[in-house]
Amino acid sequence: MSTLARRLGTTTHLSPLLHKARRLGLTAPRALQTLAVQRGCLHYQRGDEPVVELAAREQFSDEELALALLCVALPYDPHSIRCGAAMLGAKGNDPRRLARLAVMERSESVVRHVAEAGQRFEPQNEFWPALLTALPPSAPPKEGVLPHPTRFVAMTGVVRGKPPGLYTQWLRPEPRPMAA
Repeated sequence: MSTLARRLGTTTHLSPLLHKARRLGLTAPRALQTLAVQRGCLHYQRGDEPVVELAAREQFSDEELALALLCVALPYDPHSIRCGAAMLGAKGNDPRRLARLAVMERSESVVRHVAEAGQRFEPQNEFWPALLTALPPSAPPKEGVLPHPTRFVAMTGVVRGKPPGLYTQWLRPEPRPMAA
């Protein structure tokens, strides 16, 4: 299977985050996607996720999960990229830490693509410009490889109590209690 790096026209590297994930029993990418759902990315739920969380946040943070899902060393899977985009926007994530992880994982262009989409759809959210500022400059990703920015949001034309129109909401995890 082709990696995201190969699709983007770059070289695949040995990912420290994916190595850590494997040590925790998170075989990529399916287990990473399952963990994202367990942490509240219900939009990407498949229905067969176990109730018990695969790894605690103390073992594998939301920032690490986001970058693991967006890692260019993963097999190419738009579903993983969309889950990673949702986890990237998780409340409480540190933009500087995300930028450091993006550099470590050689995924700066992927993270920048998602952050630019976030800034476009959530211009009032200070998180996105902070993340973009923390990232080093990078070339835009190869056209057509990454999901279209509209794949990172929910769009609707009708919202109760509002006039008809196009409403978008960034898809991000909604915290929920997990079984121990």
